[in-house]
Amino acid sequence: MNFIRSLIFVVWQYGSMAAIAIGFAPFALFSERAAIAAARVWARGAVWGLAAICGVRVEFRGAENIPKGRALVASKHLSMLDTILPFAVFRDPAIVLKKELLSFPVFGWYCQRAGMIVVDRSAHAIALRGMLRDARVQSAKGRVVFIFPEGTRQEIGAPPTYKPGVAALYRDLGLPCTPVAMNTGLFWPEGIIRRPGVAVVEFLPAIPPGLSREAFMTELERVIEGASNRLLDEAR
Repeated sequence: MNFIRSLIFVVWQYGSMAAIAIGFAPFALFSERAAIAAARVWARGAVWGLAAICGVRVEFRGAENIPKGRALVASKHLSMLDTILPFAVFRDPAIVLKKELLSFPVFGWYCQRAGMIVVDRSAHAIALRGMLRDARVQSAKGRVVFIFPEGTRQEIGAPPTYKPGVAALYRDLGLPCTPVAMNTGLFWPEGIIRRPGVAVVEFLPAIPPGLSREAFMTELERVIEGASNRLLDEAR
C-alpha cells in the first residue's frame, strides 16, 4: 500500500509541475516574479500532496528565527524535499544550485528564469567568484540567499562535509547566517518510497556576522549537525 501511495504522489508531483509550468510559462517568459510564483505554487502543492497522499506532514519549527528580507540561510540536505521547501517558506529565495540541474527539462528553465544562483562545480575558483557575484546581485534585491553548505544530498548518518562556499558567502555578504536543521531523509529518501510521519524543518538562531572563517564554519556545523541529529532521534 505504501508503494502505491508513493507512486501516486510521484505522478501528482510531476503532473502538477507540468501543469503549473505550462500555465505560468507565458508570464515567466518575461517576469522573474512570475517564475518564482510558479515555484511557490508548486512547492505548496507538493507539501499538500505529500500529506494527503503519503501521510507525510511537514512541520516548521523556529518561526521566530525565520529571517525577513535580506539574509543568508544555510540548510542541512537529506532529501529532494529540501529543495522544494524554501519556496514554501520564503517569498522569493535565491537558491544556490549545481549547474547540472539546468539540464532538467522545464525545471532547469524555471531555475534560470527565477534567478537561482547556479554553480559549475568543475570550475573551482571561477565558480566561487561567479557564485559571489550572483549572490550579491540577488541579495541587493532583498532576497534570501539559500545554500546547502554540503553541496549535495547526504545519506543519513554520513559524516558531514561542509564546503567553503558558505563561508565565502557569509564573509562577502556581511549578513547573519540562519542555520536550518531537518530530518526529511527519513520520510523522503532517495527513490520512489515516501514513509509516513512528521518531517521537521527547524530554523535555528542566526549566527551573527563578523566571525572568522574557521569560527563560523565550526559553529555552523556544530549547530546544524547537533539539531539535525536531535530531530532524527526524535523521529526514530
